[in-house]
Amino acid sequence: MAKLGKRTRAAREAFAGKENLSVEDAVALVKGNASAKFDETVEVAVNLGVDPRHADQMVRGVVGLPNGTGKAVRVAVFARGPKADEAKEAGADIVGAEDLMETVQGGKIEFDRCIATPDMMPIVGRLGKVLGPRNLMPNPKVGTVTMDVADAVKAAKGGEVQFKVEKAGVVHAGVGKASFDEAKLVENVRAFVSAVAKAKPAGAKGTYMKKIALSSTMGPGVSIAVDDAASE
Repeated sequence: MAKLGKRTRAAREAFAGKENLSVEDAVALVKGNASAKFDETVEVAVNLGVDPRHADQMVRGVVGLPNGTGKAVRVAVFARGPKADEAKEAGADIVGAEDLMETVQGGKIEFDRCIATPDMMPIVGRLGKVLGPRNLMPNPKVGTVTMDVADAVKAAKGGEVQFKVEKAGVVHAGVGKASFDEAKLVENVRAFVSAVAKAKPAGAKGTYMKKIALSSTMGPGVSIAVDDAASE
C-alpha cells in the first residue's frame, strides 16, 4: 500500500468521525483543509433515489449560483447574422454555424457551454454523438436553445450551472472555489441543492435525496445533513 503524504494524512484526520454536518460546518471543514498549491474547486454531489433509465425519473436543470463558480466558462454559440453578432457582443468565445460544426466534428472542442438558436438545431443535431456524452448538447429545457442568445451567454459566463443525473443516480457540480468566503460557498451550496430539490421528477418514489457530500478537488469528502441543506 502506498504511503500517504503528510497533507493527505492531516486531511483524513481532520475529517475522521465527522458526518451529517450542517452546510456551514461542512464548508468550513472542506475550505480549511483545501491545501493544494492551486485554488481548489468546491464540489457538491447529491445521491438521488431515482433511476434515470426511466424517462419519468430523469433529473436535469439549471441554476444561477448567487456568487458564481469562480471558473472562466468558455461559451460557443451556433447562430447566424444578427444573432451571431449579439452573441459576440455578449462575450461568446466562439460563434459559428457550419464552420463550427465542422470544427467540432474534427474533434476540436474548446468550450464548456454550447448555445444555439432554434434554426441551428438541424446542424447541431448532427453533433449529438460528440456533444451528448460531454453534456454539451444545447437543450431548450435548460435555456441553451434560445433566440435570446445574449442573455444565455451572460448567464453562462455569470455562474450558471447545469446539472443532469448520471446513471448511478448522482448529480454533482462545482459550486465555487476554496478561496471564496465561507458565507458565499454556503449560499452557493444551498442554491444548488434547492434547484435539485425543485427538479424532483414525477416518477420519483421513496426518498428523493439520499445523501449529500461536499469535497474539494484534492480533499476528502464529508456528508451534509440532507434536512439542513434542503431547508430554505
